[in-house]
Amino acid sequence: MKRIAALAILATLSLTLGAEAAGKKIPAYLTAAIADPARPDTDKARDADRKPAESLAFTGVKPGDKVADLIPGRGYFTRIFAKAVGDKGWVYAYFPSDIDAIYAKNKVTIPPPADPKYPNVSFIHAPVAKFVAPEKLDIVWTSQNYHDLHDKFFGPADVAAVNKAVFDALKPGGVYVVLDHVAEAGSGLRDTDTLHRIDPAVVKKEVEAAGFKFVGESDVLHNPNDPHTALVFDKSIRGHTDQFIYKFRKPLK
Repeated sequence: MKRIAALAILATLSLTLGAEAAGKKIPAYLTAAIADPARPDTDKARDADRKPAESLAFTGVKPGDKVADLIPGRGYFTRIFAKAVGDKGWVYAYFPSDIDAIYAKNKVTIPPPADPKYPNVSFIHAPVAKFVAPEKLDIVWTSQNYHDLHDKFFGPADVAAVNKAVFDALKPGGVYVVLDHVAEAGSGLRDTDTLHRIDPAVVKKEVEAAGFKFVGESDVLHNPNDPHTALVFDKSIRGHTDQFIYKFRKPLK
């Protein structure tokens, strides 16, 4: 009986410690950034699918960091990063001039007007292959857009030059984080322009070729029920695609 009781206590203690450890995975400043009342309701409506707390916690972002949101769309992650890095940090939203025609078609003003609710955000509008920021960065993040670099509407871009420019823009030890939709294993670049998906192995190979070291991946957006054969905008899968998040680090030397 004593042994059973002891095991029960240990099990309870283990569960408690496990819960505490799980709670610490999301820093308080990141939780606060997502709870920010200034965030648009349209952003908040996407949180359940995009899991921003877990996704950005994986980047290691912290107050004071200098971050670039590469191809930021309408700023969903830009706004969260801005609150997470705080007053001593800065966020550069990088809008590639390569796709100005698409911005115009979708009536997106580039660069967008400054938002006084996010005073630590500035905009850069320039060719994607000439990516650069006014200061060395701690993090470069790109979400659901890496595959587009290979597509006709982007030129296609010189992806090797883009990754090298990101490498040069980061501080030693800085990280490059790529989130994108998963294509069938072994499909390479076949589906980038048709399904808007990319084989994760291609991303890893291309980014490492720029000098980065692969340091890990997150499966927070993994969906084993995604067949990888549907267009990401198809109603059957939109918002629920299988997505990978890869983190690469610039070596210290």
